[in-house]
Amino acid sequence: MHKSLHPRKGFKAPIENGIFLDRKIERLQKWLGRQGGVLVAWSGGVDSTFLAVMAHQALGERALAVTADSPLLDPDDLRTARRLARSFGMRHRVIRTAEMKDPTFVSNPPDRCYHCKQELFGKLRDIARAEGLKVLVDGTNVDDRRDYRPGVRAAREYGVVHPLQRIGFRKEEIREASRRLGLPTADKPAAACLASRFPYGTRLSLEGIRRVAAAERTLRRLGFPLCRVRAHDEIGRVEIPLEAFGRALEKQEAIVRALHRAGFLYVTLDLEGYRTGSLNAVLKKSRVSAKG
Repeated sequence: MHKSLHPRKGFKAPIENGIFLDRKIERLQKWLGRQGGVLVAWSGGVDSTFLAVMAHQALGERALAVTADSPLLDPDDLRTARRLARSFGMRHRVIRTAEMKDPTFVSNPPDRCYHCKQELFGKLRDIARAEGLKVLVDGTNVDDRRDYRPGVRAAREYGVVHPLQRIGFRKEEIREASRRLGLPTADKPAAACLASRFPYGTRLSLEGIRRVAAAERTLRRLGFPLCRVRAHDEIGRVEIPLEAFGRALEKQEAIVRALHRAGFLYVTLDLEGYRTGSLNAVLKKSRVSAKG
């Protein structure tokens, strides 16, 4: 039987402004409880998993978590969500999304995420209305403000609320709170939609997405849990943390085989290492050129 999330005796996680993690947790529980009913956009990642479990604890049957079954998301995340929903006795629903039928999304513009989130939030809003749930929430946190996230515009348009960001949760605080809950996602590496592996303007296809998914799945099995395979036509550009380079060289043949098997003709190791949103560098360069 799973325990509710209560701070360990004597535990204090210092954060800015002198507020402690346990106080943030209490504020989140109270906020969720006041909503009367919420629908949680649950991707299966660190943030949305924590929020989904907290919503269940605060609201019981008046909390519904919904996960998209999409080729753009890691199938392991969907399996994790289903397993956790059964374990915690949560209300959970899986839906199909059709972003790959949207020609604008498939053309992969810089605001690609906006079009994807329009499809997702539109479906979630319909479910929330049918269920009589007035509040639609997602796992956006404070640290997300630092990144380029065009999907935030779609969230505003569909009235999506970000309770973790509103209360001031940072990523590491969410991880610590998840550890205290015993959630398997607590130390899960950062995840992003598989479309983020393709340079803007590169047309998205199911074949290309499956190629990247297969390559990254094998890399994780080879001992590289934090990895990205950026697809540049026939080139698979591997990003892993700098400290993992030694192991990568030891497993060079296995890595090359894995990417060849996935469908890449050439394999490269990015000497700058793993970094989130590396393909957004072209946007920053364009802004600098425009100013110059």
